[in-house]
Amino acid sequence: MSLKDRITEDMKAAMRAKDSERLGAIRLLLAAVKQKEVDERITVDDTALIAIVDKLIKQRRDSITQFGAAGRDDLVAKESAELKVLEAYLPERLSADEVAARVKALVAELGAKGPGDMGKVMTAAKAALSGVAEMSQVSAAVKAALNPAS
Repeated sequence: MSLKDRITEDMKAAMRAKDSERLGAIRLLLAAVKQKEVDERITVDDTALIAIVDKLIKQRRDSITQFGAAGRDDLVAKESAELKVLEAYLPERLSADEVAARVKALVAELGAKGPGDMGKVMTAAKAALSGVAEMSQVSAAVKAALNPAS
């Protein structure tokens, strides 16, 4: 069963259970998927779907930070609930140590020497670690690998 099918089945289950919070978050995700399919005239596969989920999760985290700073606890709770639902559709994430080890292997493989090679390493890291690691964590690991003295 593809991830998209699983999400559709979860939406049906949320409808049957009358779980409006979960249903709203799933509909939001399916709307983002449909938007991408229409805009780019493609059928979204699991890899692209994970990228969409990642993007929505990043948006939720940013919103939680902003709403928290503004003292809007009601909106923080809503965004947190959506975040929890969305995170269920991601594959298991790598730990910080695993990300650092994979980045170091990529740096050695590419022969990258310093901060000037960050773009080259990030391109390879994004292709290799997309969906299994948070890109902010990957970026920090690349910086650390290319600047060992820091």
